[in-house]
Amino acid sequence: MNTLPTRLDASQLQALVERYFSAVDRGDLAATLACFAPTARFGIANHDLYYQGRDAEVRGMFERLATRYARVWHGDFDHVVDVLHQRVASRFRVENTTHAGELLRKNNCNFFEVQDGLFAVVMVYMSGENSLT
Repeated sequence: MNTLPTRLDASQLQALVERYFSAVDRGDLAATLACFAPTARFGIANHDLYYQGRDAEVRGMFERLATRYARVWHGDFDHVVDVLHQRVASRFRVENTTHAGELLRKNNCNFFEVQDGLFAVVMVYMSGENSLT
């Protein structure tokens, strides 16, 4: 049996991105990782840092993020969706609250490449200090 790859429409691509950010903000590691393909690559390009593999390096990065901050929030999204190439570019604000109560604000752009309905590649460009080390 030959199965065709899953292709998402524009609203599904945008919903995948927002579902991912919602899961990150809730600290729901399982739901966050469910957005990624097993061989996903995650990069913070402007800090020259790359993680390979959903269940190893990408998982570790999100585990560290969850312990580093008391709260994370992503919002005020602007998405550009390319259905033909299964890509989404997203510009948004980030607020990270430290355990000491300090509020850190950033402006980020992420570029998502989707294969079979999951993130295959995520490239992040963030202002300020890297919060995903």
